[in-house]
Amino acid sequence: MILKNLYVKNFRNYIFERFEFGDGLNLIVGENAQGKTNCAEAAFLLATGFSPRAAKDKTMIKYGEQSAELQALAANAYGNVDVKMTLSAAGKRKVLINGVEIKRAVDLLGNIHAVFFNPDELKLIKESPEDRRRFMDVSISQRDRGYYLALLRYRKILEQRNNLLKNEDRAVVLETLPVWDEQLSFYAAEIMFLRGEFAKKLSPLSKSAHAVMTDGEEELFIEYACKYSGSREEIQNAFYDHLLNNYERDIAVGFTLSGPHRDDLKIFIDKKEVKHFASQGQQRTAAISLKLAELEIFKERYGEYPLLILDDALSELDVKRQAKLLSKLDGVQTIITCTDINAAALGELKYKKFIIEGGKIV
Repeated sequence: MILKNLYVKNFRNYIFERFEFGDGLNLIVGENAQGKTNCAEAAFLLATGFSPRAAKDKTMIKYGEQSAELQALAANAYGNVDVKMTLSAAGKRKVLINGVEIKRAVDLLGNIHAVFFNPDELKLIKESPEDRRRFMDVSISQRDRGYYLALLRYRKILEQRNNLLKNEDRAVVLETLPVWDEQLSFYAAEIMFLRGEFAKKLSPLSKSAHAVMTDGEEELFIEYACKYSGSREEIQNAFYDHLLNNYERDIAVGFTLSGPHRDDLKIFIDKKEVKHFASQGQQRTAAISLKLAELEIFKERYGEYPLLILDDALSELDVKRQAKLLSKLDGVQTIITCTDINAAALGELKYKKFIIEGGKIV
């Protein structure tokens, strides 16, 4: 997967700009608040429909404007794909794939494959399980639209079940719960099964990447923390039985206490959970190792690497670890944003460099 170009209009602090990317390493260089991260965000938004920084589209539109446009041309093993997105201040989003408007968000997934890292990704290591679930959801959804749809349906049914649990008519609650639980357990099983498969692939690949980054001085291990395992059918039956046997508990609290919305991804270095003891540098190295593992999972699935976006990934790595990271990116189109980069880390690597000032390529 190669991102050939990226066009932005009225996006964040960009009035109008066009990036023509190289096939290998692309450096987006500039001082803080000049627009480097905005470029990285735009590329990932076109790939996934998801902004790692904004909950609402209107916050990504340049101040004083009513809409923003983004467009990218990418090439994969099957040919070129053109993705265009229009964001409106009213909240309406329009997406065209090769000139044809899509009606469902899921249809955007799989056209441009991308793996993204920025400093907020350290939440993946040190903060709540929700951040680690989001990491799994975004990554798996790009490769499996069925997972994305199962996730949407699970969330909708979960919301309806939780509303039912708050109903004061106990007879209605007990009569209706089995109906929701049959559907909930079906989609929960799909989510938990695919997350488990993802973790099984992620763990050895991230362990290998981390060993390179640390010269084998530390050992990384990943584990999907879920109560259920086995086939989809086995997970579905076990989870359904669990829901059935815990009606009183869920009714007492007024919401569903078990399910994939409560699962976690445990991350360890040398058998110690990273979020409890690791330094900032160790956390960053661990998070980057997970992203490098994602690259390999994409490669296994599609036969080619996705675009890798590293936003301010190098700032807290020493030169040795920067060089180790860059050495792992041979054959991977990469966008790196930074205020500066050490020449020793780059070595003999070839790269294309964009200098950004005030939302312009200078």
